[in-house]
Amino acid sequence: MYTNHGETVSVPDLNGYTYDEGIDILENASLEYEVSVDSGFSTDLKPLAVLKQFPEANSQVKTGRKVYLTLNARNAPMLKMPNLINTPLKNVQEILSNMGLERGDIVYVPDIGINVVLEQKYRGVNVPEGFEIPKGARIDLVVGDGLGNQILEVPNLSNMDEIDAEFLILGSGLRVGNKNFVDNDTVPAGKIFMQTPAAGTQVKTGELIELWISKENF
Repeated sequence: MYTNHGETVSVPDLNGYTYDEGIDILENASLEYEVSVDSGFSTDLKPLAVLKQFPEANSQVKTGRKVYLTLNARNAPMLKMPNLINTPLKNVQEILSNMGLERGDIVYVPDIGINVVLEQKYRGVNVPEGFEIPKGARIDLVVGDGLGNQILEVPNLSNMDEIDAEFLILGSGLRVGNKNFVDNDTVPAGKIFMQTPAAGTQVKTGELIELWISKENF
């Protein structure tokens, strides 16, 4: 197929095509192109794929007309993590969507706050408000199940391995809080030597247990 100069052609739909593919399509249609200095970002498209075009697809233009292309950014722009702690789950989806983030897994734990966010995680790590994360990131949530009124006794975690202590904490209806790795010559590396609240303390389900763990010396 070929076109004569001055004739009209239909602008092809370039959405989703790579930059190189888009150029080939435009050249075959006897159209010029220019890449916009601005770029957007979509997690659904490959880096540098065509995100927008002007004129729009199927527009009738003269041969040689320039089509302006906006490409998908090579890297996701960075966003500041919002504070979702103590936010009702029903409001979280809207907050994340408005910021260009995705809601990931929801894990329910015993807590008096029913469907209230207790922790916000990115790639398995708690992230505070203001922490920079890429647009499109999946944010996992730890949420209260509303069953936090039961009174429990904190188990004794002294001299336990970190992993064993975590299993015991979770199995007791409690949650693992901060883990502090500290030099301690009197306790083997990887062992718990202090906790708060202390063993035997009466607490409600879902209480955070902070641990101090002997750090390995190299």
